Amino acid sequence: MKIKQIKSEARQALKGSWGKGVLLSLIYFLLSMVPTTLINILFSGGIHNWLYQQSSSAGAELVNFIINLLYIPLTIGILWFYLSLLRSESPQVSQVFRIYTDAVLSVKLIGTNIMIGIFTFLWSLLLLIPGIIKGLAYSQTMFLLKDNPEFGIFEAITESRRRMDGYKWKYFLLGLSFIGWGILCILSIGIGFLWLVPYVYTANATFYQNHIAEKEVIEL
Repeated sequence: MKIKQIKSEARQALKGSWGKGVLLSLIYFLLSMVPTTLINILFSGGIHNWLYQQSSSAGAELVNFIINLLYIPLTIGILWFYLSLLRSESPQVSQVFRIYTDAVLSVKLIGTNIMIGIFTFLWSLLLLIPGIIKGLAYSQTMFLLKDNPEFGIFEAITESRRRMDGYKWKYFLLGLSFIGWGILCILSIGIGFLWLVPYVYTANATFYQNHIAEKEVIEL
């Protein structure tokens, strides 16, 4: 499937659901920005000090790091929302929060995200390009965990790497194809990202559905 077709299918899936996508983007933006800002203000000793401080305190950085870890399941829930949307499963915005009702799954997703970050970082120590290539190779891990909940952390990462063989360049070009839209969103003072994020996530889900999901699992 060509990139143009992937994006066309993504737009088709979003028809009638743009409102849900924008609402989800807005909710995530508020949840990711408001708590961290309040914590920085609290640790700096007030709004005035926060406005003029050169850097955040160690305490604020630590708390924000923990919060960012806790947000990982929510981020994955959003990815899964757009995959469900693509599959015409009529997902509701509220379902992205249900992921937290399964503590084991939430911990697994956090652990998987951390391991992907570590592996990508280690490859990046060699050179930037190997790090980018491995990041692309691991990019389908979270989608695979949705369709294959029995996968362990390393099994999902390995399966993503295997299935992305021959597709990394196309996935890279798919990401590059949104740069123009990203520039326009910046010119709109960021407001356009409320629409761009659903578009990008649905396109990524379309890529997964058409190139990755149906590949046969190899027993290790």
